[in-house]
Amino acid sequence: MDPEIRSLLENAFTGGASDVFMVEGERPRVRGDGEIIIAHGGPISHEAIAGIWRECGFDPESTQDGDSSFSVEHVGRLRVNGYRTLGRLAVAMRPIKKQIPSFDELGLPGELLASWMGRRSGLVIVAGPTGSGKSTTIAACLQWINQHQQRHIVTIEDPIEYLFENDRSWFSQREVQRDTESYDIALRAALRQNPDVILFGEIRDAASAFTALRAAETGHLVISTIHGSGVAGVPTALERMNRILSDGSSVSAANLLAHQLIGAIAQQLLPRLDGGLIPMLEYFQNESATRKWLSEGRFDDLRDHLNRADGSTACSFLRYLVAASEQGIVDPAIARSATDRPQDFDRAMRGIS
Repeated sequence: MDPEIRSLLENAFTGGASDVFMVEGERPRVRGDGEIIIAHGGPISHEAIAGIWRECGFDPESTQDGDSSFSVEHVGRLRVNGYRTLGRLAVAMRPIKKQIPSFDELGLPGELLASWMGRRSGLVIVAGPTGSGKSTTIAACLQWINQHQQRHIVTIEDPIEYLFENDRSWFSQREVQRDTESYDIALRAALRQNPDVILFGEIRDAASAFTALRAAETGHLVISTIHGSGVAGVPTALERMNRILSDGSSVSAANLLAHQLIGAIAQQLLPRLDGGLIPMLEYFQNESATRKWLSEGRFDDLRDHLNRADGSTACSFLRYLVAASEQGIVDPAIARSATDRPQDFDRAMRGIS
């Protein structure tokens, strides 16, 4: 690797950056605390980025884009996405972390998540947009299991974002393209690897959704993600999953989701007033009433439930944002902009339910 790029990566990531972006012919940029700034140094040459591509197994002449990972001395293991922009080579790089924060450090509802992780079977969904911290929340969940239970945990990721060290549990971490051909193949294979817990990176289509639910139905704890916008929240994410499963035509698919879902959590990251980022959450534990609503597709009833619940097993984005604003954790103007109905936020801040 080019010595200047190695120095750039070392300075950026040891300095707390979350991402480094490089495009040939332009100065590199780094992301820190959610903001992207120009890094020191001149424009990156074509050959320097081509060298990174080759180390990742990409062909600079023919590859269009791809995901990979590799290790850099004094930096550690990085996940890399190579892509082209206006015909130029580019990379987005992020460190694969080994230090896994706890529920308390992340500001997550630890008692609730620990109760979910203690289940022997069922499905847990984590929803949110790219960059919302879903992988970190899941890593904290798996680390709790690792510290408290003796279980075999199989992860299927694209790419791996956290490296786990076996404690009380045993990890089999598998990266798509490096360790397995695809998500679907790896998920089917995982059922033959005698797992207790399966992390399935993302539910994208009906085949993966059904396989994840069948795994939950046959005695496995399955944790997966589903993509959504920052303000979409849990009901919208589950409504999307229901459409993926049934395409609006099958009651049995909705029943399967309703009975296998343990709970769901959605999140988006907002800047803290004292610096850094903090997750804003929406979550609920699936119980008797909510199972009925899910099986009948009554997602508006689920939304009402989130806004009325006491916070121990369910909470809406709106209530979470209002509480964070009142406690001086986030700027009320930023919290307001993060809602899908700003007028409801205004009313809640005035104490009007």
